[in-house]
Amino acid sequence: MMAKSGVIQISIPDRKTLQACYMPAISGGGLFVCTDKKVSLGDEVFVLANLPGQSQKIPLTGKVVWISYKQMGDKPQGFAMQLSGEKGNYYKNEAEKLLAGSMSLDCLSFTM
Repeated sequence: MMAKSGVIQISIPDRKTLQACYMPAISGGGLFVCTDKKVSLGDEVFVLANLPGQSQKIPLTGKVVWISYKQMGDKPQGFAMQLSGEKGNYYKNEAEKLLAGSMSLDCLSFTM
């Protein structure tokens, strides 16, 4: 069942934002979506997201696996989705290429 929120569009303007949003520890890759849309754990969501340096949005589907109900300091309100399908796999691979060598650096994460 798709979440009642419909299509959610997000912009990832740069590598720093991608690093804060991308969640490599989630099986298949995960993406934190900064939004005030109401979702529940397990909801199927449809998100249009770009990669840094690209204006074209990639249609991503996945399941909500984590929720931040309100902004807490540097961590915005939103949810994390587990990427699925061919486009999710593409996004995961491209994100990991862009972030190669920087995932262990002490950088801001919008999640944990």
